[in-house]
Parts: sequence; C-alpha cells; structure tokens
Amino acid sequence: MDRLGDNFGRLKLADDIYHHRAVTLDGRDVSLADYKGQVVLIVNVASKCGFTPQYTGLEDLYQRFRDKGFTVLGFPCNQFGKQEPGDAAEIAKFCSTTYPVTFPVFRKIEVNGDNADPLYRQLKAQAPGLLGSESVKWNFTKFLVNREGEAVERFAPTVKPEDIAPKIAKLLSE
Repeated sequence: MDRLGDNFGRLKLADDIYHHRAVTLDGRDVSLADYKGQVVLIVNVASKCGFTPQYTGLEDLYQRFRDKGFTVLGFPCNQFGKQEPGDAAEIAKFCSTTYPVTFPVFRKIEVNGDNADPLYRQLKAQAPGLLGSESVKWNFTKFLVNREGEAVERFAPTVKPEDIAPKIAKLLSE
C-alpha cells in the first residue's frame, strides 16, 4: 500500500484514495482527488467476461446517483482468463458502442501480484474479501468508497450492481 509521511516524518498508511492518479482511456492523467467528497464504486472490468453485462447495471447506478455525489470508476484488467485483451482504443470503442457507458473508464491495470496498481493494493487492504483474503478473485469485483475516500465494502463479481444501490443511497445520505 502507498505510504505517506506524517508531520513527524514517520511513514503511515494512506487512509484515502485521493492521493492516487490514473490515466483515462484517451490518455488524460487524472487525480482521484477530483472525486473528493463523492461516494465511489471502483470496479475492475473486462469486455469478454461472463459478468460484462454488468456494465449496464453500473451505468444505471451512475445515472441514478451521479447528481447526488456518486460516480463509478472502471479499471480494465486482463489478469483473469485474458478477458480484457484490447488496448486503450479498443476498450474505449467497446465501452462506447457495446455497452455505452458514460462513467470514467481508465487504462488497463493489474489488480493482483507484484505489479498490482497501488490503488488496488489500498482497496484490498481496506476491504478484504472472504476470510480476510486481499486477492481479487475475478473481474467485476466492486469496492464501495465513502465520501472520505475509504473503501468500506467489497462486493464479489456475482453481486449485481442494482443490489448495491441501497448501500450507495445510505452512504450518500450520511
């Protein structure tokens, strides 16, 4: 997990997602601080996965709650069954035509292993899976992040986006 210095020069674990950066499919470097104060659902996505139809549910959540301070952030990942083989341009085309999503989708990352993106290292530590496992098991694992930028819950790929709506609504009302 990323570490930040505190006022005394010691290292401490970062508590929020806001110090991370990501690159959009069209090459823009974005600070996750741009989402400060929002409730965020972070999802590792793939275009050739049995769960890929969840793009529709994710877009529905985004449309339903975005004016209330919510966003979905998609991070393509090819670590599970090679189900996201395309480059950024191919992923962008897929996300604009097959499942026309309007929420932010970023460049492909790794979520497990030595090359795991630091954002995912943090999410996995803050919201471990079954029996405390930190490893992401498959595409469309979802991390719900509160307005303070902390991962508060992890959802398995089998959990449909619409089933998370009540938890999103609760966080938005806090």
